Amino acid sequence: MTALPFGRVQTAMVTPFHPDGSLNLAEARRLAAHLVDVQGNDALVINGTTGESPTTTDAEKLALLEAVIEEVGDRARIVAGVGTFNTAHTIELAKQAEQAGSHGLLVVTPYYSRPPQDALADHFLTVADATSLPIMIYDIPHRSGIPVETDTMIQIAAHPNIVAVKDAKGSPVASAQVLAATELAYYSGDDAMTLPLLAVGGVGVVGTSTHFTGRATRELIEAFVAGDVARATALNAALLPVFLGVFATQGCLLVKAGLAARGFTPGPVRKPLLEASPQQAAAFVAILDANGL
Repeated sequence: MTALPFGRVQTAMVTPFHPDGSLNLAEARRLAAHLVDVQGNDALVINGTTGESPTTTDAEKLALLEAVIEEVGDRARIVAGVGTFNTAHTIELAKQAEQAGSHGLLVVTPYYSRPPQDALADHFLTVADATSLPIMIYDIPHRSGIPVETDTMIQIAAHPNIVAVKDAKGSPVASAQVLAATELAYYSGDDAMTLPLLAVGGVGVVGTSTHFTGRATRELIEAFVAGDVARATALNAALLPVFLGVFATQGCLLVKAGLAARGFTPGPVRKPLLEASPQQAAAFVAILDANGL
């Protein structure tokens, strides 16, 4: 059985800000504790896409990471998003996260410059050589501009520090090929693809809607792992409106709107994002209400 380096359920946590746009570390601690202790997350991804990492400084990333590790690092794995389109900068962030006590790293495909596959492999392997932490590769071609091709993923899987994939490629066949050839742990990077990915050997999810569906998503995964496919399928059908609804616009916007409706103070998003419209927020909260979340 594939190892579970980061458990079954992870949430890519939003970054709370004060109304003036500065980091709200107290609310970050509160939210992290809620996600671990109430929503049942095994791990949290900090400074990821949902955490608005393109808009936070290196110092802010470190402060947020340190606050979350101090709050919940004794009872959940903390994975730091460190991937950039610059190999040297990615290594700097990886070393910063390791020194802060992070338990793992999320390294996204370098975006914008669209490196060819040999350069892509070199990037990931160079980062992996620079740290002792386990690495989760983030394969998200619709954001990065290029996929991590199957042969490339199999090649880099030979590195002992590369242990997992956050799979947002949307190609279960390609994922199945890698799973058949490696020992990588595959986590769905698209909430609605969790059950299909489990069916070809995936182990869990790095979710966005799991800010609200963490425990229910765990039930789905555990039902499937236990062989109760009918229950897993029924749970997936019930949760599908939430899995899809959180991406009716950019996911961070709706997570923050949903959290605000549930008594949290996640604060604004940073430009270039804009707040969810009242109509978008109301529609998402209605989906949460309808599912008892």
